[in-house]
Amino acid sequence: MSEYNIMTKNVYLCIKNQSLMTILFTNNNGDATITLSGKLDTSVSAKTKSEIDKHLAAGNINSLTIDAEGLEYISSSGLRILLTLAKSYKDFKLTGANAEVYDVLSMTGFTKIIKVERALRQLSIDGCEQIGVGGVGTVYRLDGDTIIKVFREGTTIDEVRKEITMSKEAFVMGTPTAISFDIVKVGSQYGLVYELLNAETLSSCIKRAPERIDEYARQYANLFRQLHSIEVPADSNVPNAIEHERQQILHISRYFPKESIDLLLQILDTIPTGNRLLHLDLQVKNTMMQDNELMLIDMGEMGYGHPVLDLGHAYSSMVLLIGNYDAIVGIPRELGKKFWDLAINYYFEGLPADVIEQRKAQIDVVGRIRNFSWLALSDSFPESVINECKVLFDQRITNHRDYILDMCKTFKNWTL
Repeated sequence: MSEYNIMTKNVYLCIKNQSLMTILFTNNNGDATITLSGKLDTSVSAKTKSEIDKHLAAGNINSLTIDAEGLEYISSSGLRILLTLAKSYKDFKLTGANAEVYDVLSMTGFTKIIKVERALRQLSIDGCEQIGVGGVGTVYRLDGDTIIKVFREGTTIDEVRKEITMSKEAFVMGTPTAISFDIVKVGSQYGLVYELLNAETLSSCIKRAPERIDEYARQYANLFRQLHSIEVPADSNVPNAIEHERQQILHISRYFPKESIDLLLQILDTIPTGNRLLHLDLQVKNTMMQDNELMLIDMGEMGYGHPVLDLGHAYSSMVLLIGNYDAIVGIPRELGKKFWDLAINYYFEGLPADVIEQRKAQIDVVGRIRNFSWLALSDSFPESVINECKVLFDQRITNHRDYILDMCKTFKNWTL
């Protein structure tokens, strides 16, 4: 067998001598990654460097990452390769270093001159109680003190870090948000570990004590009001919720004809602008109750905008949900609708009855958009779910086009 075995599809290089070294090179619009697996020792370092140089010579590289998750060992000759790359690329980092590789990098001072990220520890959720399901992940209880949110397959580490950033921003702004203290791996998926003592989902609370539904509804409404009273500063990292919704609508154009997508965008364009903090996935199975206080742990969809968008998203989940309601929301649909009716009345408490009715109708319109834009959360939904959405699109939007567009004209009446 030859010393090199290159598979051009993914640019694999196997170097066989005293050691086995595998290289995977990818370039995503200028963001290049070199994945190293095996032992980068003296016997393979020269050929490794030669192969790396060959691929980097193609140019058009803005940033370079060394993915060292599969790197078992690195020698001084391997360190010299890293040093050369670090000098050549300003935006250079090494990720996934195991304990042995990290110790070498630390002892030789490399951690002071290049950005090095340790490998994430692996956790198992075997036997763990599932306590919540959101648009981007599932929450499990690890033990009496901690819970873990496991992100859906395909979520990137940058998306996970974004959720941490959003949680910290929301916390500083005054939102009751649990802060994660650890990013981990669960198999091939990412997870965030939170410390939450004696916490359970709001849906579990309602199911366990339905006689307290009125109390819980008021707390839920107050949480929305608390969020929507927060004005997001212009220099915040919190994204524009309307623009994010627009991208999600465009993403689902693979499922719907152009005229349907155009109609959704037309409705979206009538939603007023705003600078209020929005959660955008605040249904009762995504909300934790700790010490009789509601706590948010799922901030991945957070944005700023007009409250009607946030309430529309929640209404879409709590009332109009497409799919297995009991499994996703955690309580029977009729109980969920009753809860929502109580909560939204508390949210608008004190307003004239005709204003409340109009705002409920406005929320319903926005909820109909969310009924379909949520398909953008994953590209792996079952065909049956996608087909159900296609059928319901006509029932919920196309057949009510005139009513919906007339209602959109009233959005200007909802001032902040």
